[in-house]
Amino acid sequence: MSAPRPRLGRILGDLGSTLFDSVIGTPDPAREVGGVVIHDPQDDPSSWRDSVVLGVGVHGPDHVAELVRLAGKLAAAAVIVRSPALRPGHADEVREAADQVGLPVLSLVRGASWTQVAALLRTVLWVDEAWPKPGESPGGIPSGDLFALANAVAALMDAPVTIEDRDSRVLAFSHRQDEADSSRIATVLGRQVPSEIRRVLEAQGVFRTLYQSGAPLYLDGLSSMPRAAIAVRAGDEILGSVWAAVSGPLSPERENALRDAAKLVALHLLRFRADSDVQRRLRADLLATALEGGPTAADAAVRLGLDARTSCCVLALALTGDPLAADRVADEQRMADALAVHLSAMHHGTATALLDGVVYAVLPSPPGRVDAERRALRIAEGFVSRIGERVPAVIGVGRAATGPAELPLSKAGADRALRALRRGRLPRRVASFGEVYMESLLADLAERVSDEELPTLGPIVRLRAYDARHQTRLTETLAAWLDAFGDVNAASHAVNVHPNTFRYRLRRLTEVGGIDLDDPDARFNAMFQLRLGR
Repeated sequence: MSAPRPRLGRILGDLGSTLFDSVIGTPDPAREVGGVVIHDPQDDPSSWRDSVVLGVGVHGPDHVAELVRLAGKLAAAAVIVRSPALRPGHADEVREAADQVGLPVLSLVRGASWTQVAALLRTVLWVDEAWPKPGESPGGIPSGDLFALANAVAALMDAPVTIEDRDSRVLAFSHRQDEADSSRIATVLGRQVPSEIRRVLEAQGVFRTLYQSGAPLYLDGLSSMPRAAIAVRAGDEILGSVWAAVSGPLSPERENALRDAAKLVALHLLRFRADSDVQRRLRADLLATALEGGPTAADAAVRLGLDARTSCCVLALALTGDPLAADRVADEQRMADALAVHLSAMHHGTATALLDGVVYAVLPSPPGRVDAERRALRIAEGFVSRIGERVPAVIGVGRAATGPAELPLSKAGADRALRALRRGRLPRRVASFGEVYMESLLADLAERVSDEELPTLGPIVRLRAYDARHQTRLTETLAAWLDAFGDVNAASHAVNVHPNTFRYRLRRLTEVGGIDLDDPDARFNAMFQLRLGR
């Protein structure tokens, strides 16, 4: 028997006062929700069943009403649009459409981005998916349900609450966040304490004091509302903290309530971390099995929710920074989590896992789509653009697979594209195997050469040895001349020397290397060895 799916009432209860201004129609709290999709007129909407549809770029009551009718026809769970589309005097047509198809329409508050909304919705839905059974229930709250725990602490404190990790990322938040100030709203929407506030807290030693003390800390003057905070610890390990937006100093009773709450939060955070690790390892094992192929691959694909009739592409992401960096593993896991959230906003049937330093993802294509590879490229490019240059990541995209049986072929293509991108010779961060086929062959040859005995003779070997002994740049001169198809002016400009100096170096390298630049075979051999990167 399958686990129960998340309910619409969960979304409205946890996010209602924070994300939504108003609701048109009558939501059914018991309505099952299967995922989150972003409306795109160019996409096939047949995967909208049981999903919350985000009406990105849908403005005007007539267009919203049209979207609502379509979503209702396709059995979606709800529609979310920007608030101006439902302002008084313009909502009659939308209300008529909502009543006609029996679908609730939620209006998004100003200041919230669609990226934030998709991430928050996915987080709330994931809580119910990951913990469908109560199991152990510290404090009478289902284990791992941090949102329910945040609401319980908020009731004790009579104040809106956030539960945060050591990096000030918001793990869960209570209702009533609309009663707090603008900085708290920004924290909740961004799922992270704003960087400018965190810098102030660090400069004033707030975190040091908070983590060294077992008592609640009262802070005033950092924002328009005071804060009460307490560290969450398990023994000597700091797991995170609880923050309440309060109206004034805490009474002794409320201080004791916050202390007791921190102990309860610690139990849930420990279980949350343990269960997260178990779920992550399970999905990683299933995805690895599906990508490798073999007799158990089909069953693994089914357990991951991949439909045998659906086209899909494998994406392979890797960091290009220092592989020995101290925080490399943590950075890779953060990228895996970020990519999972990004892809789930595009299609709720995605599967993502970190395997041996590479983040693999399977991105299904909506039914009827024949351009699965192009769509996967576009989505991967959107993700790389979003993370920006601060994260040195590249993504290889495999060819489209018709069902899980062809996933190993798609993975092989993604791996080869990734290997070509990681060489750092291409001015791009995302590519499919077909786009970098020749560079992929060179990457394969370069790996073979690295394991074989290098020739001790030859023009390139002699030039490099001469450069090393005499601190010259003859090898660079040859590479620039070959890249410029023999155009001395262009080549000299590329290496920032005078054309006469370049001509002298060119003559000198023919003498040292013993290479005949008039011989096309000699030029090809030289270019090939230089391209191998040896």
